[in-house]
Amino acid sequence: MPFVELETNLPASRIPAGLENRLCAATATILDKPEDRVSVTIRPGMTLLMNKSTEPCAHLLVSSIGVVGTAEQNRTHSASFFKLLTEELSLDQDRIVIRFFPLEAWQIGKKGTVMTFL
Repeated sequence: MPFVELETNLPASRIPAGLENRLCAATATILDKPEDRVSVTIRPGMTLLMNKSTEPCAHLLVSSIGVVGTAEQNRTHSASFFKLLTEELSLDQDRIVIRFFPLEAWQIGKKGTVMTFL
């Protein structure tokens, strides 16, 4: 159950229509997870400072069980997410940061329990 959160200081008007769907599909492909399990949040208009600059930038947080736990995995994922984000948001790679958070099944609540018991 991947969670993807995109935070950016770009205004909502600069977020391409349908980005949430394309980011969902790309995440499913990149992480080899079912698309109907991916949760996407996009937060435009955030106050962000990166490298001492408030120029347009983005933070992507990627959390999932079993597929973001090693440098080797994340290097491959990073390349794919950077390609998508630079194209969709018209940002240079130095204005994007991706953070990977490995999750355990007991850390995700669903249907009144945690994923461990589902």
